[in-house]
Amino acid sequence: MTRFGYTLMTEQSGPKDLVRYASAAEDVGFDLLVSSDHYFPWLSAQGHSPYAWTVLGAVAQVTHRVELMTYVTCPTMRYHPAVVAQKAATLQILADGRFTLGLGAGENLNEHVIGEGWPNVDTRQAMLGEAIRIIRELHSGELVTFRGDYFDVDSARIWDLPEGGVPIGVAAGGAKAVEELGPLADHLIATDPDPELVGAWNSLKGRQRIGGGARAIGQIPVSWDPDGIDAAVERAHDQFRWFGGGWAVNADLPTTAGFAAASQFVRPEDVASSIPCGPDLDAVVEAARPFWEAGFTDIALVQVGDELQDRFLAEAAEPLLARLREAAPTG
Repeated sequence: MTRFGYTLMTEQSGPKDLVRYASAAEDVGFDLLVSSDHYFPWLSAQGHSPYAWTVLGAVAQVTHRVELMTYVTCPTMRYHPAVVAQKAATLQILADGRFTLGLGAGENLNEHVIGEGWPNVDTRQAMLGEAIRIIRELHSGELVTFRGDYFDVDSARIWDLPEGGVPIGVAAGGAKAVEELGPLADHLIATDPDPELVGAWNSLKGRQRIGGGARAIGQIPVSWDPDGIDAAVERAHDQFRWFGGGWAVNADLPTTAGFAAASQFVRPEDVASSIPCGPDLDAVVEAARPFWEAGFTDIALVQVGDELQDRFLAEAAEPLLARLREAAPTG
């Protein structure tokens, strides 16, 4: 059965609003809540970037059923992996086992703030693999001393550990990343509905298959707007035109000004061709379809624009979820 999520987009909403949206999203029937973990918004027009872990701690207390997830946290620069291990364990306790730790190699936009430079992609992937190993060791509850190529841990122990541990999802943009990082994780995270990623995961030895215990979690932006396509396209172009750059570009740009410059020639019609815009819920279903056809088990929606979140959740979410579940595979 395909599951559908709602994205707590920290780049476009303040912390109290995000907590309110999370409660409403559970009430209307979403299966999971995924939260971005940023220091900067992508574009200045989005205007926010609260600390995701504080928000998720509050969300864990106002929700009871819906699953929670970081989409995604970078555990290599802005956060040391030992710190990520501690806060993931604490959040899992607060969430009563509903939390999945989504991890990725990060973006320059968020990690440059510590002033350590931005490594090349091969180094970032190697750092992520080492970080996951440290987190796994610390979640064993044992005293951990670790000397690695990128990180050191000195006599560390997590004292408050949840029963059952913390499942880990890893973001992978290609088959090579799946082969390197998949053996360290429980679930796959990807932004493109690429069946080759699912196939690469399912070929790993010793891992549960996607749909047979492991999950493949994707994400799509939508610009629902009851006032029509033009308003929806204008909002999406203003706040989400960065999306068209792809992760090969998005991972390396350091500032909101850089994203504004890189996307200055993106036209409204370009955005409309990649993001479903307007009041048509069936267009959202068709945009999500490639994910379940590629074998993804979970699809998180991002409603563009803070100003429409309340209306999206009150007016569109329930009928949209009904149409998505009718169209998606049931087993």
